[in-house]
Amino acid sequence: MHKIEGNVWNFGKDIDTDLIIAARYLNTSDPKELAKHVMEDADPSFVSKMQPGDIIVADENFGCGSSREHAPIALKAAGVAAVVAPTFARIFYRNAFNMGLPIFELPQSLEIKEGERIRIDMEAGTIENLSSGKSYRFTPIPEFMQALLGAGGLMNYAKDEIAAQG
Repeated sequence: MHKIEGNVWNFGKDIDTDLIIAARYLNTSDPKELAKHVMEDADPSFVSKMQPGDIIVADENFGCGSSREHAPIALKAAGVAAVVAPTFARIFYRNAFNMGLPIFELPQSLEIKEGERIRIDMEAGTIENLSSGKSYRFTPIPEFMQALLGAGGLMNYAKDEIAAQG
């Protein structure tokens, strides 16, 4: 999980959790059902256009709004490999790592355009725009948070820790 490569889908500023997964779909906790409606109110055709492994690149304050965990769950279940933005709402930031969705803070995110292909190297701390040839350094992810992502989220991490203790 050290490198992520995918095509870019752009979204704007202040993409809140209701735009990520609308409240009208929260009568289920099934990730596959949630995935069918991810980003629907921001771009109704997003799910039909995107491919598993694609990457969302947005403007600042991605994930603002409610504290529900459904937003990163829906993104991950839809096959979104990562989200890149200058800033994330604090609760979304924690929820994303807890659910195993990689997110990266990059002040220059708006330089990356929809349809371009990028490669994120978590160990090197770089994002390479394979379409333009430009490279960026993102805000480093703390080691523990990398471990959460490597395990697939907090619950898997905890299960692994408990198993390791016998």
